[in-house]
Amino acid sequence: MEKIPMTRAGHSALEIELKQLKSVERPAIIKAIAEAREHGDLSENAEYHSAREKQSFIEGRIKELEGVISLAEVIDPKSLSGAIKFGATVTLVDEDTEEEKTWQIVGEHEASIEKGLLNIRSPIARALIGKEEGDSVEVRTPGGEKSYEILKISYV
Repeated sequence: MEKIPMTRAGHSALEIELKQLKSVERPAIIKAIAEAREHGDLSENAEYHSAREKQSFIEGRIKELEGVISLAEVIDPKSLSGAIKFGATVTLVDEDTEEEKTWQIVGEHEASIEKGLLNIRSPIARALIGKEEGDSVEVRTPGGEKSYEILKISYV
């Protein structure tokens, strides 16, 4: 199996979610199923079917998280430097709009554009890998061609 690159923060977040699912969510849904069973006929019991569906989701997510965590390769960005690679925090300026954006390049399981965490497999991240400060980058995005200048690279 291929290792999954991940930052320490991303790995910790997945472990916290897994612990929450196993110690809080799973016992709560088991209790809800037991209570719904006490209401009688299960074929027409919406509470029971809803609880079973939620249980299925929780168990699936637990299996997914356990798999990801078992394959995780935790990379500490603080130990890196130089050209852009996994873990880099990159400040770019859009050459058309002059808008500045800062993203950290992370693994796909911890990516969140809203939080400034860019999936390493995204078009922008793939275009940035190997580039240096001052370089210009052409990126083909779903919204069209974009040109960025790399202002700053840091590993924090």
